[in-house]
Amino acid sequence: MRVVAVTEDQGKIVETEWLKRAEGVHRQLRPQLPADYVSRLKEIFAAGGRMALSVEDEDVVSVALWRLVDNTYEGRRLYVDDLVTDADRRSRGVGHFLLAWLEEKARNLGCGVLALDSGVQRQEAHRFYFREGMAISSYCFRKVLK
Repeated sequence: MRVVAVTEDQGKIVETEWLKRAEGVHRQLRPQLPADYVSRLKEIFAAGGRMALSVEDEDVVSVALWRLVDNTYEGRRLYVDDLVTDADRRSRGVGHFLLAWLEEKARNLGCGVLALDSGVQRQEAHRFYFREGMAISSYCFRKVLK
């Protein structure tokens, strides 16, 4: 297994073909993504998003969409928007592999924190995050604007 960085650190796409190949796995977590997946991801990358994939042979087995955030209460953090492993490959160390890569990336970029949000309905994911040494540090409040 290896990691493919789809974007450079500034969000420029360097692996367009891998971006297209990531869509099937990414949609397992985010089925609501628009039909023009690549265009939407380009917008996200232009706003600071970055992408890395776990690849086994020539198959995408997990996807991470992440960004750097500087704030007043933590300093610099690597925030993971999306972390998903192909449903057929879960519980085989794939998620651990990509999360470990993200943690190392965070350290190399001077981050003091690796963070993500996970929907309250995703109990299996929560068990994974706890096993990986993550903790619930706050509540996330939101208001949907129409």
